[in-house]
Amino acid sequence: MEAPDYWDNPEKSQNGMKELKSLKDDIEDYEELKNTYEEIETLIEMGYEENDETLIPEIDELLTRFIEKIDSVRIRTLLSGEYDKDGAIVTLHAGAGGTEACDWVSMLYRMYSKWVDSKGFTQEVLDYLDGEEAGIKSITFQVNGENAYGYLKSEKGVHRLVRISPFNAAGKRQTSFASCDVMPDIEEDTGIDINEDDLRIDTYRSSGAGGQHINKTSSAIRITHIPTGIVVQCQNERSQHSNKDKAMQMLKAKLYLLKEQENAEKISDIRGEVKEIGWGNQIRSYVMQPYTMVKDHRTNVESGNVDSVMNGNIDSFINGYLKWNSMNSNKED
Repeated sequence: MEAPDYWDNPEKSQNGMKELKSLKDDIEDYEELKNTYEEIETLIEMGYEENDETLIPEIDELLTRFIEKIDSVRIRTLLSGEYDKDGAIVTLHAGAGGTEACDWVSMLYRMYSKWVDSKGFTQEVLDYLDGEEAGIKSITFQVNGENAYGYLKSEKGVHRLVRISPFNAAGKRQTSFASCDVMPDIEEDTGIDINEDDLRIDTYRSSGAGGQHINKTSSAIRITHIPTGIVVQCQNERSQHSNKDKAMQMLKAKLYLLKEQENAEKISDIRGEVKEIGWGNQIRSYVMQPYTMVKDHRTNVESGNVDSVMNGNIDSFINGYLKWNSMNSNKED
């Protein structure tokens, strides 16, 4: 009997183990839901038979837990895209607003970092550029964890901040913008062939918040794909060669996604850099003055607790997007 080929293929073996773990988790979720449902039924019957109202709080608690769990499972079923289970590579760019916009990027990076921690995921900074006076001008970071891309694709677009600026001596309210671009971390071979003549490869000195973890020599790599204008950068690896390999992986992933699209509108959606980072293009607004409100303009999901959102509690917006996107996809079908 011939052994399965995944024994000789570590990548296939790793993917197989991930799939097995995912299936195991699905079974455990089903068992938990089934047991909780049966427990609720039993308590309700006991309450009726014994006319015991003291059981109501316990039933309410179990019912809340049951609804939260089933909603979580339902959301996971919406992560059916080809790359939804993959890790994600997120890039934040400061837009209109100067120093205030750079500070806004640092706030968004902190928000996503808090969310990553809450999910038990890990992250790694790939590229970082400080703002001229404060904050971050641009940052690219990789999020590692199951379904990271499936969740974070909801964040792609322009994010708008309204607040009284700490950088404005007059204490006036100011509006700032930042863009968020999200792509899957596709590790396997995408079959994309790149002509070296189509590339402009620049090296530059690593900088930013990497500290001792970033090599401070001129090992950072910027690759421009001339036909499409796509630019990818990496400075976090230990050598110029490693930075180039990671940047090429990112470029191939972007080109593969472009190839998969059927029309120019979808292509421009993937190349988030094409859209102006300013008025009229925002997907979400974060208002801190004169009132507090975070609102997603696609789904109309909103929250009055801005502090909670900025501390990484963005699941309601992510889940709202997944439901909204699923409904729109069904309409198109």
